[in-house]
Amino acid sequence: MTQVIRTAAELRDKVAAWKRSGMLVGVVPTMGALHDGHLSLARAAREQSDRVIVTVFVNPMQFNNASDLDKYPRDEAKDLALLEAEGVDVLFAPGVDEVYPDGFATTVSIKGITEPLEGAFRPGHFDGVATVCSKLFGMTQAGRAFFGEKDWQQLQVVQRLVRDLNIPTRIIGCPTIREEDGLAMSSRNVRLTEAEREVAPRLHEIMQLAAAEIRDGVSAQIALTNAEAALLEAGFREIEYLELRTVDGLRPAEDLSEPARMLVALWLGDVRLIDNIAV
Repeated sequence: MTQVIRTAAELRDKVAAWKRSGMLVGVVPTMGALHDGHLSLARAAREQSDRVIVTVFVNPMQFNNASDLDKYPRDEAKDLALLEAEGVDVLFAPGVDEVYPDGFATTVSIKGITEPLEGAFRPGHFDGVATVCSKLFGMTQAGRAFFGEKDWQQLQVVQRLVRDLNIPTRIIGCPTIREEDGLAMSSRNVRLTEAEREVAPRLHEIMQLAAAEIRDGVSAQIALTNAEAALLEAGFREIEYLELRTVDGLRPAEDLSEPARMLVALWLGDVRLIDNIAV
């Protein structure tokens, strides 16, 4: 039976008892609307930890658009049922006032890797990620935290956060979970219309083709330009970025002289999709 806890004080007592028994605690931070991508993280946490906490908190600091925050899907009852089926020990679902109490005045900001890609289009987003993760790591006192590689830049930000601030939580990156047709699982996918859902898998397909061209020696600039044209022809709109970046430091990559990642953000109808693949 998964226990629902809503206050940091109650969670602290629970975790302290686990740790007195020598147990390793794993945490999976989420914003709810859970799908199999999230559940794969819970499974990884279960395999690598003695006790598992999944947090569900729709963090207002991560949204620069109030309507996007309002439209973000929420279904705690469904989330709880899914977590119980996975044997998760605790669902930590604090309210906004519990995470950001009256007078809260601290923001965690990371330079460099937060500035390109998502950072360029969502000002302040990674300040929200770094701040809430700092809070959640402190509240849960977890020894390990599990994040999906789908949010690749976020994963790099959180890894830098714990390294720079000496937070004793080991960050574990887990592979992106995809639908059978290749679309990366996301809570926002439920907002796609039937017609848009048929178009959506073309994103992963076109990215894979561009990656193959780059591996075959085509310049990254040409391959990405061709991919942008193919995406627009397929029905996507407003490509915010489609870039090749180094795995280490997310610097612009012209070739494959060091490990690289292709990252994209674009719109399909009224839904913003992101994805990334190793190249």
